[in-house]
Amino acid sequence: MSRISTSSWSLHRALGSPPLYGPGDPGPRQPSNGVISLLALPSALAQANIDTLEIVHFHFPTMDSAYVDELKAAVEEAGVELFSVLIDAGDITHPDGTVRAGEMAWIRSWLDVAARSGASHARVVGGCQPVVRNGAQLLDHPVLRRSAEGLRELADYGSSIGVQVITENFRETTDRADQVLAILDLCDGRVGLCADFGNYRGDDRYEELAAIFPKADSAHVKAIYDDRGRPDEDEFRHSLGMLSEAGFDGPMSLIFDTPLHGNSTEWDNLAQMRKVAAAYCA
Repeated sequence: MSRISTSSWSLHRALGSPPLYGPGDPGPRQPSNGVISLLALPSALAQANIDTLEIVHFHFPTMDSAYVDELKAAVEEAGVELFSVLIDAGDITHPDGTVRAGEMAWIRSWLDVAARSGASHARVVGGCQPVVRNGAQLLDHPVLRRSAEGLRELADYGSSIGVQVITENFRETTDRADQVLAILDLCDGRVGLCADFGNYRGDDRYEELAAIFPKADSAHVKAIYDDRGRPDEDEFRHSLGMLSEAGFDGPMSLIFDTPLHGNSTEWDNLAQMRKVAAAYCA
């Protein structure tokens, strides 16, 4: 059933804006200037009538098992569903096999965290290498085949620990709808999809989104804001309507990642988006 969700990314500033990092970078660290901790976030979301959550990997202040167990308990106590851990880095399409193996191992370590935290899903980036159109069939493109190979391997590992791997129209390898669909075809149904409203921006944006919406298990729903911080609610409703018409029945994660204006907070903007999106929950 469609339901309102959000990502910890929408509250990145409230969580202290910890640094983004990936394989080879310094690992998790505790932000010093947050107004809310990750452990307190599930309860705050429940109070805001948002009962489903996604957590980006760099918002975990530590991968320590005791902390992850504490987070799982906080999620359960708040009555919130932890849908996914968003693994926001790692290049499964890197052309160097040794580097790629290291990226895969790093991603697997976060699948372990997702499983221990009680998340049912984990989103893995489909790749950071561009797909140069050279006349070959997309199903035979080496970058897309590397993406699918990596995703299948990670999906099989995730399945063994109770986590469903999904990918997203996010970063270079999946920056066109037909590339996303080719990767999913090559994954033989073992990998799901998160469809992000904001990651296609060309003149054919709606055509691209319409192509992937029927495959979506989850969605990152974003409003377009003007330079005064006002959302285009008509456009937001249009995109939500397209998603609904495609038969979508998963979590709709409200994503707010634009500058704040006046005295508004991230919570204020989430509440405004929630009011519109709630009408599209089946």
